[in-house]
Amino acid sequence: MHQTFDATANPAQGSARLAALRAALAGDGLAGFIIPRADAHQGEYVAPRDERLQWLTGFTGSAGFCIVLPKIAGVFIDGRYRTQVKSQVDLAHFTPVPWPEVKPGPWIAEHLTQGTIGFDPWLHSADEIAAIEKALEETGVTLSPTTNFIDSIWPDQPAAPMGQAFAHPDALAGKTRIEKCETLAAQLRKAGQKSMVVTLPDSLCWLLNIRGADVPRNPILHGFAILYDDARVTLFAAPEKFDTSTRAHLGQHVTIRPPSAFVPALRTLHGPVRVDRGTAPLAVSLELSDADVECVWGEDLCRLPKACKTDAEINGTRSAHLRDGAAMVEFLCWLDANAAKGGLTEIDVVTALESYRRATNQLHDISFDTICGAGEHGAIMHYRVTHDSNRPVKSGELLLVDSGAQYVDGTTDITRTMAIGPVPDGAACAYTRVLQGMIAISRVRWPRGLAGRDLDPLARYPLWLAGMDFDHGTGHGVGAFLSVHEGPQRISKISEVPLQPGMILSNEPGYYREGAFGIRLENLIVVTPAPKLADDHDQLCFETLTFVPLDKRLIDPAMLSAGERDWLNAYHAQVFEKLEKRLSAPAREWLAQATSPL
Repeated sequence: MHQTFDATANPAQGSARLAALRAALAGDGLAGFIIPRADAHQGEYVAPRDERLQWLTGFTGSAGFCIVLPKIAGVFIDGRYRTQVKSQVDLAHFTPVPWPEVKPGPWIAEHLTQGTIGFDPWLHSADEIAAIEKALEETGVTLSPTTNFIDSIWPDQPAAPMGQAFAHPDALAGKTRIEKCETLAAQLRKAGQKSMVVTLPDSLCWLLNIRGADVPRNPILHGFAILYDDARVTLFAAPEKFDTSTRAHLGQHVTIRPPSAFVPALRTLHGPVRVDRGTAPLAVSLELSDADVECVWGEDLCRLPKACKTDAEINGTRSAHLRDGAAMVEFLCWLDANAAKGGLTEIDVVTALESYRRATNQLHDISFDTICGAGEHGAIMHYRVTHDSNRPVKSGELLLVDSGAQYVDGTTDITRTMAIGPVPDGAACAYTRVLQGMIAISRVRWPRGLAGRDLDPLARYPLWLAGMDFDHGTGHGVGAFLSVHEGPQRISKISEVPLQPGMILSNEPGYYREGAFGIRLENLIVVTPAPKLADDHDQLCFETLTFVPLDKRLIDPAMLSAGERDWLNAYHAQVFEKLEKRLSAPAREWLAQATSPL
């Protein structure tokens, strides 16, 4: 079993840990300290060693940070975690702060008039720190890079991860490591840059066609790299992570050195050195500056080609989704036969779903801990069931299940919301509006050059008409046997990155009624050139990758337009056609009913 159900944090411990941190800060003459969720690689999913935010506050969400000042400790959380944070932190000592509505700089200025706030420069990008410093320019408060004070008071902090690296087949990647390095090296030469520092684990893994096991659920390797303008690479990672076959795969143009050699290597580089201001740790540019090595800001050159999948990666992802779709249908058939009888719990549901994925004999890992929220738990957007929180799945409620899998040929992420017995009041109307938003994104065509923010309102419009909305983006990027959350592509109010062919994203509008139920529907989609129309404009569209039925019991047909109904019926016809031969006889019979025309 990949997923466990142990509680990973205890709010009762927060008070003593906060007091210890404040004492350590006062001993160094500091007025505060910033504790991010991120690690030195700016990862959303971090190793146990880097769970500093969780260790201090109890908050387990995948995004957020804490700013500790003498009289207040603010836990900054976005819309996904407004409900969750209330149950995970000691509210007598930690204050939830709605972010990004409230920015850290102005918040600090409101609560502190003078003093120095420390931060670990390995855990923040230059952009993050610059934004806070700008907001504090007219105050008596300054920021200062320091050692990490959480590490100094965490007595049993886990060791750094030592997962084994392994080769990712060139046939699945679609391009060899050498092809990728030579292409990016040519871009460096064209820009007059001698090298580029690579700090994002998924960029490093993509560039070298390797994968790792340093972070749960995401097959990534912790390390740093320097790509030179002649296509050579120095990889800074624990040598013990690489066996003979992986070293052979990397070849003679990749030199492996221990992590301790990274800073000395930075100091001996010849500039200009390209560094991503938005993702690299500030410490990288500080080390270059201290050594008088010219640092130039520029986006990590791996990110865009990594986001724009090759044909091989897209074909692999299609195969992974059909395999995963069949496992999901077997699971939904089992759920329908058993849930309404009573006796099932959220943990039972999670365990069953993983067992169906394991039965494919191709499951590498789940792509994140399954979110399985029954009744009011469904309104906690990133709810993780534990032995303490586990509740029965009851008739007359909704069940939200958001899950995914890592297969060697692709990464999946799917959410379905199901009715367990009678449909609760108001649920069908809300579900149908969420479905309408999902269909709108699925059907849209748009002129090349538009970004995710331009499409995001389409998913919200049916909800807006009823005064509803959801406090998360409509879609995130997804990797190819890499991180389930991948940048820079997004469908979000704040995403300015133009969507390009090959980008895989989620399509997941939702609605959450705190204390009652949550609804989210999610398919993965890939950007593709749109078929030409009469005016011959260059347009893009989405191809749907996920094939799993939607719960017709929760749909109000009278609310659907003819076009929406046609899309749904055509989608369900595809689901049956693509999956029927992969299923057991009971699941095939169940699927025929679940996909019958509306």
